[in-house]
Amino acid sequence: MKRAALPRGRAAGLAAGAVIALGLAFALTLGGVPAGLPGFDGIEDLPLPGGADLGDHPYTVTAELQDVLSLVPHAAVRVNDVAVGRITRVELGEDDWSARVTMEINGDVKLPADATARLEQSSLLGEKYVQLVAPAKETGTGRLTDGSVIPLARTSRTTEVEEVFGALSLLLNGGGVSQLKTITRELNAALGGREPEVRSMLKRVNTLVGDLDDHREDITDALDAVNRLSSTLATRKEDVGTVLTGLSPGLKTLEKQRGSLLTMLRSLDTLSGVAVSTINASKDDMIADLKAVAPTLKALADAGTDLPDSLQVLLTYPFTDEVLRGVKGDYLNTYLSMVAVPGTEVIPPLVSGGAPTPLPAPDAGDAPAAQQRAPGKHGPASPLPLPSVSGTGAKSGGEPG
Repeated sequence: MKRAALPRGRAAGLAAGAVIALGLAFALTLGGVPAGLPGFDGIEDLPLPGGADLGDHPYTVTAELQDVLSLVPHAAVRVNDVAVGRITRVELGEDDWSARVTMEINGDVKLPADATARLEQSSLLGEKYVQLVAPAKETGTGRLTDGSVIPLARTSRTTEVEEVFGALSLLLNGGGVSQLKTITRELNAALGGREPEVRSMLKRVNTLVGDLDDHREDITDALDAVNRLSSTLATRKEDVGTVLTGLSPGLKTLEKQRGSLLTMLRSLDTLSGVAVSTINASKDDMIADLKAVAPTLKALADAGTDLPDSLQVLLTYPFTDEVLRGVKGDYLNTYLSMVAVPGTEVIPPLVSGGAPTPLPAPDAGDAPAAQQRAPGKHGPASPLPLPSVSGTGAKSGGEPG
């Protein structure tokens, strides 16, 4: 059976349409460029369906990440899980140990300059994307603009599924899970029957922790003081070394005399024993003596200030405090009055230049006549020295018997 042959004109039209369709597909794939040849750097330059709307004026932001894992260009850039941009380039950082991720973000999205970038995963086996997070409180540092860089200190990443499975495998295989039964059994054996003691210990630990928490400021001050002391000692290392060097001979001497010191301490111990035994043996006698002295002490206490006052007079006689109150100036005047006994003969001394003038005998009630004399030729009367007195048994009136 033969196929029906198409007319020549229809076949030519189909061929022309196929060429035009192929050209349109190629143009849509590579993008029509009015002037020059189209650029194509690889499969990553091909546009993907869907994705974020970048708008008419997107801006570029670069983030430095410690590890980009499997992040690829054209991955999403999200804010609060809403796609606002895409990754345009992933390259090695300047230090050769980090990565630089270049992102294009919609120009209508405003982010603070101190925003953070976090590499996350959409699901367990989903794609990687970059989440931009604004700080909880605005600091007024401005906005992210074209050319802004998010440093390594403000970037992070989530834990990989492989890392979680690896840690779980380590725990299940070699992490000591098989020893949990042994640990539980030993704990039961250690705590079984000792519940009250354990409860009391936990209460004491709770009290201790509470006290430490209440005195944390004091502990902090003490640690600060120790720190200052350490700093002071560190600045005086030479002085401390000199002191320790000076103590070395004394310590050596003490070490040499250790036997003598021990002997002295033993002797002191023996002396204390003897003293205690002596006091115990004489306790009754001492109590009796104190009881016997009690009346004397009571009498002295009753005397009050009389005894101190009498001692003051006794030790200062004859110049007691009362006598010294009558002294005026820096000398003491003494006056002597003498009265002759009736019948006493008074012999006056010889006076040069004439015969002595006899004095009348003084009466019994007159003033002392021995202190007076008649006026002489050369001047007024002057006091006479004490005359010699002889007891002759004279009669009253001063005449001899």
